[in-house]
Amino acid sequence: MSQPGPNRTPTHVPWWLYALDKTNAIVTSLTAAVVLYTRSAGVAYFAASAVLCSITVKIIKRFVRQPRPEVTIRGKRKKTYGMPSTHSATITYFATYITLACAYLPIHPAFPSSPLTRIIPPLICVPLASTIAVSRIWLGHHTVPQVAAGVTYGLLYTPLMFRLWTHGLNEYGPWVERLVRTYIPI
Repeated sequence: MSQPGPNRTPTHVPWWLYALDKTNAIVTSLTAAVVLYTRSAGVAYFAASAVLCSITVKIIKRFVRQPRPEVTIRGKRKKTYGMPSTHSATITYFATYITLACAYLPIHPAFPSSPLTRIIPPLICVPLASTIAVSRIWLGHHTVPQVAAGVTYGLLYTPLMFRLWTHGLNEYGPWVERLVRTYIPI
C-alpha cells in the first residue's frame, strides 16, 4: 500500500485506525453507559460539559474557517472546517477532567472504593486520548496545528468546567440525583 499523499486515497485502512476513526461513537456510547450506570449528577455534568466543549469548538471553526487537509480516507473528504480539531479538544477534555476527578473528587458509590479507582482511569484515558488526537493527523482529517489547537482548547476549557462543578454546581448534585431516583426508580 502506498502512503497517502495529497489527493490520493489509501486502498486499505488497518482495523485499529478504522476504530480510531469511530471514536466519537465509541466514547459517546461509553459515556452514556456510565451516566446511566451511576445516575450521578456529577457524571451527567461531565458528559454535558463534553457536549458543550464540542459545540464551542464547532462555533470557533465557523469563525476561523481553515480548511482540512486535502487527504481523503476511504474515498471521503470531510467537508467541515478543520481548525481547531473538535475530536482533539473533546478527547483532551475527557482525559483531563477524568484525571482531575480522580485526584480531587470523592469516589462515587457506584465505583469500587479503592486507591486503584483513582489511579487506573487516568492511566488508561491519557494515553488513549493522546492516540486519538494524533490519529486525526494519521487519518488525514487534520493538520498538526489543527490538532494542537484542539488539544490546547481542551486543556484550557477543562479547568474552567471542573472549577464550576467544584465551586458551586456540585451542591445541586444530590438534589438532582434524588429527583432522578424519584421519577426513574432503580
